[in-house]
Amino acid sequence: MANEWATFGADLHLELRGPRLRAGLMDALREAVRSGRLEAGTRLPSSRSLAVDLGMARNTVADAYAELVAEGWLTARQGSGTRVARRAEPRRAEPRRAEPRRAEPRHPEARPATVPAASPARALPRPSTPAHNLKAGTPDLASFPRAEWLKAYRRALTAAPNEAFGYGDPRGRIELRTVLAEYLARARGVYARPERIVVCAGFVHGLMLIGQVLRSRGVRDVAIESYGLGLHAGLLTGAGLGTPVLPFDERGTRVEESGPLGSVGAVLMTAAHQFPLGGALPPDRRAEVVDWARASGGFVLEDDYDGEFRYDRQPVGALQGLDPERVVYLGTASKSLAPGLRLAWMVLPESLVGEVVAAKGVVDWVSSAPDQLAFAEFLSSGAYDRHVRAMRLRYRRRRDQLVAAVAAHSPETRVSGIAAGLHAVLALPPGTEQDVLRAAAWNGLAVQGVNQFRRPTVPATLDGLVVGYATPPDSAWQGALQALCRVLPQAPGGA
Repeated sequence: MANEWATFGADLHLELRGPRLRAGLMDALREAVRSGRLEAGTRLPSSRSLAVDLGMARNTVADAYAELVAEGWLTARQGSGTRVARRAEPRRAEPRRAEPRRAEPRHPEARPATVPAASPARALPRPSTPAHNLKAGTPDLASFPRAEWLKAYRRALTAAPNEAFGYGDPRGRIELRTVLAEYLARARGVYARPERIVVCAGFVHGLMLIGQVLRSRGVRDVAIESYGLGLHAGLLTGAGLGTPVLPFDERGTRVEESGPLGSVGAVLMTAAHQFPLGGALPPDRRAEVVDWARASGGFVLEDDYDGEFRYDRQPVGALQGLDPERVVYLGTASKSLAPGLRLAWMVLPESLVGEVVAAKGVVDWVSSAPDQLAFAEFLSSGAYDRHVRAMRLRYRRRRDQLVAAVAAHSPETRVSGIAAGLHAVLALPPGTEQDVLRAAAWNGLAVQGVNQFRRPTVPATLDGLVVGYATPPDSAWQGALQALCRVLPQAPGGA
């Protein structure tokens, strides 16, 4: 199907192709803004008139507008209509000084001497295993699609060329990068081309490479969010980078230039679903952080760790789509499939591709070529989409059960954050987090407190639990939920 549309005074045609009208309209509008055919401040037609022009339902147009407002492409104000969001002008690139060439590894199998060998640890008493595990960060491993993955693996190995079993391209197999580019554009609104994608062995590996490249470029500091994994901050620190902390408020991370952003070269963010607090970066702040990157020449490192899992609406598109030259997109199969696959990817600005590939080639950490080919087949066959849809239903059901159980057993406890991802935050009454954690340990329940993820310089103003409802297998879920309810604060006179 193809529709042409000219309602803007100037000759502007948006061509919508394919059966998915809403997605086609969103793609056409993104491309019109990205190419400059729709200038900043341009007022778009009302959803009613555009629906008539295109011959589609008004709700389809309204939903597309709302989604693009959430992603930061458009703005909507009462009385002013829907307009194209204003973008900051990018800073002109300064001439780069030639970087000294790195010494080539002596042999493709050799490892740099700077990588320390693992040393044997002193034997310590093994802690008793908790009866129930509600720690965040792991999907339901029992739901890994073994049969479908085995089919994909067999098809991939049968069709694999002989050279696939050699050392290969540091960017990863072209078969995987090609289908990843198609999938990310369709599912996450990412502007991706195969030559800009680098496959890596997990998000941590990708962050290590980006940190190394930023430091070699002269970047001194990378701003991080007030709450997050200490491991990620430690990796940046290990690369020689400072990690000033961005402030936050009830709307999430604050990104005004008068704060730490005014003096850093990059910022690491979980924009679609903040970890661990669970909010989504509001549209105005999405636009603001990209404007900062364009104006300053900095980079946004977007950790899209569970972007496919949104339960109350369609997932908000990735921040990267707003400016592919200033946002480094990092995605992973660890949450959608399994962390044991060690499959992740970076979609890089063109200016960073060569440096990241060079850094990866020296480190020589690569994901298995057969696994990459199997994942490419898994994606292209539609099996990945089917698996994500099935897990989305499963996790939504679990989250709904968690919300209902907490409301029934502990009215003082509130489930905060958006309906998304693999974990939920239970906001506890002030001063009760440590007591609840002690009770959880006594009852054989492994769960984490919000303050475990708080940066050391951030004041302790929140009390809560970070509950990974995806972690238990189906057979253990109800028992884990009951154990959780037993340790939550009870209403006066409650059981």
